[in-house]
Amino acid sequence: MKKEVEIFLPKNFEPEHHYYAKALNAQIHPMVGHFFHLHKQQIIQRYLHLNPRVQEKSLREILDYKAKHFFWGGCDLFYVTTETGNRSMVVIETNSCPSGQKSMPPIDDWDEHRGYRLLIENSFIPQMKSRRLIEGALAVIYDKNHMESSGYAATLADLTGEKVYLIPNSGGDEFCHFEDGILYLKQPKKKKIAIRAAFRYVTQKPWDRIPVKTKTFIYNPTLVCLAGGRNKLLANKAYEIFNEEKKASGLQLHFPQTIRDVKKRDVPAWVKKWGGVAVIKNPYSNAGQGVYTITNEAELEKFMQTEHEYDQFIVQSLIGHYLWSSMSGSGRFFHVGTIPNKKNKIYAADLRMMVYATSEGFRPCALYARRTRKPLEEKIPEGLTSWDVLGTNLSVKTGEGAWDSDTSRLLLMDRKDFNTLGIGTDDLVEAYIQTIQAIIAIDKMAATLLNTKGEFKLSLFGELDNDPHLLQEILLEK
Repeated sequence: MKKEVEIFLPKNFEPEHHYYAKALNAQIHPMVGHFFHLHKQQIIQRYLHLNPRVQEKSLREILDYKAKHFFWGGCDLFYVTTETGNRSMVVIETNSCPSGQKSMPPIDDWDEHRGYRLLIENSFIPQMKSRRLIEGALAVIYDKNHMESSGYAATLADLTGEKVYLIPNSGGDEFCHFEDGILYLKQPKKKKIAIRAAFRYVTQKPWDRIPVKTKTFIYNPTLVCLAGGRNKLLANKAYEIFNEEKKASGLQLHFPQTIRDVKKRDVPAWVKKWGGVAVIKNPYSNAGQGVYTITNEAELEKFMQTEHEYDQFIVQSLIGHYLWSSMSGSGRFFHVGTIPNKKNKIYAADLRMMVYATSEGFRPCALYARRTRKPLEEKIPEGLTSWDVLGTNLSVKTGEGAWDSDTSRLLLMDRKDFNTLGIGTDDLVEAYIQTIQAIIAIDKMAATLLNTKGEFKLSLFGELDNDPHLLQEILLEK
């Protein structure tokens, strides 16, 4: 992250600054391009054909859903199967303000802005125009991923014809601060500038620097992160509520079996219950941080000896190789994995589906996949950890507030990489439906956390997530 405020003027979008080199000239795979051009009715017809128990009315409702708070997000999904060949897309995590644009080949060759334009033009600008905003400038605030954050800023400048400020926001108030609910850009020896609307790419504990309630329009608001966009504990509760509400419709959100509100001292008991194989997660971390895959006593002991910032964890069933996956209430799920390479090695991989809200429902705007460092084997080789063969995240923390990416494991949706995933159009549609359902579940949870005056129900949140450390971090108003 650059330690300075940058100004983006119209007609200055430079593609090489906002895409990975391998994505810059990549050609989208025809099957992926076809998926992105599917009309809503085509998706409905196909999904109902393959899932005859799903009610058309309920499916149409989620595809037509108008978001109230959660305007753009992404789901990380595993393509899994059982020993009987029952395949499904499973939501592992939902992220508010996710990455994805820099890895996406162009859907249409003429569009150099690609997904940046789709999201800003069809979602951010309409949301901004639908509100009565204060007088002020436009900004993008961010704490990592300068490549995409600057891409949004440059695109916003092009589409509005206005100057756009790109403001670092990793903590403290060096470059900006809130005052009476308004975000202000600080300028040395100059008058501060009010921001009327800000596109947010702040991912690390945004609730400790961005108030839940603001007069500046924040896209997405901090509320979304607390309700599940950056809070795995509440996300799981939102998923379960959604599934209960949709039980009769045939729709279902697929996610690992999860035990919530687990104190550190109780973690070993839950891991033992699943045969010593499980995943432990810090509910409030992201970018692959705070996730511990457990397949043996040594990995569990290492987790127990580690100091943790919070004392609330979630424990989930582990999806790995068939011979060492957790046996959950729904059976033993294991990775379908990639097509074997020339050395006949299969790798676990995930799929990131990124969508944005429009007046006609959510639409996809970016898609990519990631594989693990080491192949999936019947037995984890000596000297390796389970994270080596299960961890797909590309983010690498290089220091306080500093990040890098391991792009060697990035799988693009192009003519070369997509074929290694072994998935088709129906799998992409299923991933899309699962992603929309997860985001709707969290959007509804966010709505329940506000009273009729639009104020955050801190007491209700405390009942749902009784973590004193987290509650102290939340910035309600400023």
